[in-house]
Amino acid sequence: MAIPPFFLRLGLLLASTTLVLSVQAAEPQKIRLGINDSPQNAALERAAEVAREQGVAVEIVAFSDWNTPNLALAHGDIDVNYFQHQPFLENANAQNGYGLVPIAYGVENKVGLYSKRVKSFAEVPDGATVAVADDPVNQGRGLRLYARAGLIQLKPDTGPKASLQDIVANPRQLKFIELPGPQLARVLDDVTLAQSYPSHILAAGTTDPNSALLFSDDEASGHLYALRFVTRPDKADDPAIRTFIQVFQNDPRVREAIAQAYGNPQLYSLAWLNRQEAAR
Repeated sequence: MAIPPFFLRLGLLLASTTLVLSVQAAEPQKIRLGINDSPQNAALERAAEVAREQGVAVEIVAFSDWNTPNLALAHGDIDVNYFQHQPFLENANAQNGYGLVPIAYGVENKVGLYSKRVKSFAEVPDGATVAVADDPVNQGRGLRLYARAGLIQLKPDTGPKASLQDIVANPRQLKFIELPGPQLARVLDDVTLAQSYPSHILAAGTTDPNSALLFSDDEASGHLYALRFVTRPDKADDPAIRTFIQVFQNDPRVREAIAQAYGNPQLYSLAWLNRQEAAR
């Protein structure tokens, strides 16, 4: 018995519709992640590979400075970024009105005072040139290290945004130069001391990242300086972003990539393991 043309066309339409729906269902959810140059990038790329297996396609967008990732996020050019700690984000929001929100903890990098000229703070000569970050938050973190080293004194109860104006004693008349954070690891040939992250030192290859004369005490700060995954409020509960973060925090292949990147567990901590919640 011949199939009437109407039913034949209807059957073909249903079959093609089913095929289109199945193809659409198979298409991965897409997100764009903004990052900075860091040893963690290999772990982020590994997380992107694993997330792809779970239906999330992650495009990693690398930036060379600490300002553009937030600008790009606020303008919708990327969906989430991962490069900054909470005090830096708060300062960026206050200065620019971004309204960006942290949604999960990442790795916490220690910060240290590095030198290729002296092996102890006692050897730092009078009038030495030393380097600190030029942004308000990371400069404060560096100045507190110089104070802990006994090289300067800061005003009592100075908060995270300590600045050069908060120095009340500088007995060796140190000359401070201010530089963008990513550049600090590259000036060790030109200064006596420089504040820098071990991760930046490792990436720059300027000295041994383990060789800082003094490291920050991050446990005492309650992981205030852990890197955070940051997005816009409308993306805070985005399933694709949440899947990627879940992979980054929990997949053993990513954990191994982080360990290999740093080479020393004393240079970093997995902040989310010490928090009751891995978000906000």
